[in-house]
Amino acid sequence: MRGNSTVTPIRIAPLLALAGLTLPPIATSSQDDRPATATGVVFHDRDRDGSRGDDEEGIAGVRVSNGREIATTDAEGRYELPIDDDTILFVIKPRGWMTPVNEDHLPRFFYIHKPAGSPESRFPGVAPTGPLPESIDFPLHPQAEPDVFRALFFGDTQPRDLKEVEYIAHDVIEPILREGTDASFGVTLGDIVFDDLSVMDPLNKAIALIGIPWYNVIGNHDMNYDADDDDHSDETFERIYGPSYYAFDHGPVHFLVLDDVSWFVPEGEDRGRYIGGLGARQMEFIRNDLAMIPEDQLVVLMMHIPLLEVEDRQELYRLIEQRPFALSVSAHTHFLEHVFIGEEDGFRGAQPHHHVVNVTVCGSWWSGTPDEQGIPHTTMRDGAPNGYSVFTFDGHDYDIEFRAARRPADHQMTIFAPEEVASSDAGDTEVLVNVFNGSEKSTVEMAFGDSESWTLLEHVAVPDPYYAKMKELEAGANPPPGRKLPGIIDSPHIWRGLLPADPEPGTHVIRVRTTDQFGKTYFDQRIIRVR
Repeated sequence: MRGNSTVTPIRIAPLLALAGLTLPPIATSSQDDRPATATGVVFHDRDRDGSRGDDEEGIAGVRVSNGREIATTDAEGRYELPIDDDTILFVIKPRGWMTPVNEDHLPRFFYIHKPAGSPESRFPGVAPTGPLPESIDFPLHPQAEPDVFRALFFGDTQPRDLKEVEYIAHDVIEPILREGTDASFGVTLGDIVFDDLSVMDPLNKAIALIGIPWYNVIGNHDMNYDADDDDHSDETFERIYGPSYYAFDHGPVHFLVLDDVSWFVPEGEDRGRYIGGLGARQMEFIRNDLAMIPEDQLVVLMMHIPLLEVEDRQELYRLIEQRPFALSVSAHTHFLEHVFIGEEDGFRGAQPHHHVVNVTVCGSWWSGTPDEQGIPHTTMRDGAPNGYSVFTFDGHDYDIEFRAARRPADHQMTIFAPEEVASSDAGDTEVLVNVFNGSEKSTVEMAFGDSESWTLLEHVAVPDPYYAKMKELEAGANPPPGRKLPGIIDSPHIWRGLLPADPEPGTHVIRVRTTDQFGKTYFDQRIIRVR
């Protein structure tokens, strides 16, 4: 088991190890032609030391997987699964129990079996693990998990280097620490870093300061680009975070973490590339996993590439479209969007499937003019600020709150209108409102001055006007400092209306209120002069 004590919290047959005895290996496919079988116990780790003591009983009914099949522990907590020489065994955390976490609050729920270790790579993978141990045991300890709980969702943290880790620390993590959080856990939805996988360690240590278990999804910038195939593209990710796809329960919700980044090197080419895809092995795990989940349980699928860009998504649709309670969350695009997938994309469920493209922590890849603290404003190309989401789960229900980096919790929109307008022109003057977390299910209304008459605004797909102005400045003779922002897009969450005709001259307030799909209402206002 050489090299694995730092990879997982599992300690194999501790009494034998203390006695200085060598564990007899189980035959593997490299030793004979028969498939190997792994066995072990999921146990109640009463003293939370990671080792099974004489008084620490096995836990029945816990699921354990090899990334394809799923076994359920028997009355004594024992499981048995086939493996090969490149297998990660992992426990599917049940409700009311928790796995150990390491010093960076990364859950340790897996055991890596790679007798020969990972292939050589620019960024190291898994060291050789040696022969298969006699018993691979998974420790769990009880924890309270109420029906209602919160989780923090980070899209694309994506630092290139240590300086950008510092941006994340000051821009996002410090405000969370100041405000405090009651979130039960957090998750980064892929593109944890930006190609340099050595940056994962300092980033993990910064996020660990939040003090909650932190799960991770693999993204296209988290891969070993010198790999020849998809199977070996996640070796560094596996060493640090474990399997690239897995599942766990928290409270009444089942979470399914997917690896939807498929890496390949086209024939005759030296450089690899990626597409959105799940693959046959992962699909088998998903089928087996969901077959064990009651149809009336909320299932949350977490991935990096948005579902509409995953080539084999139709097979996944067949598995979730019969479920009345399912949600999926991704990142990757660097703009925020709520997508409701229906028949137009082959989804056959009774209701459209809600897919969230989450706000990114790095915004537009840490682009834009630096502020007084030296941190780029990094506005996303939909006009929304960088930040993160707070998900609240309550049985079958959920809601999502947008949180802008270093802004108050109620900063949910921007209002665009001229500074001054002639009274005679007001009725033809456009007001645009960018509601960052808005969707086709949102309502947005506007009132002018002291009027209590609210006008419903029209949902339109147009570029954010403030972002357009920043791009104009970049193209001018004296561009502002900082990395140039990415190209503008038609924002999916802008609403449009007109000022009232012939208002009285003076200084007035444009008031806007929006109610989101979860029933939460937010207010904002902008001052305008009428001459």
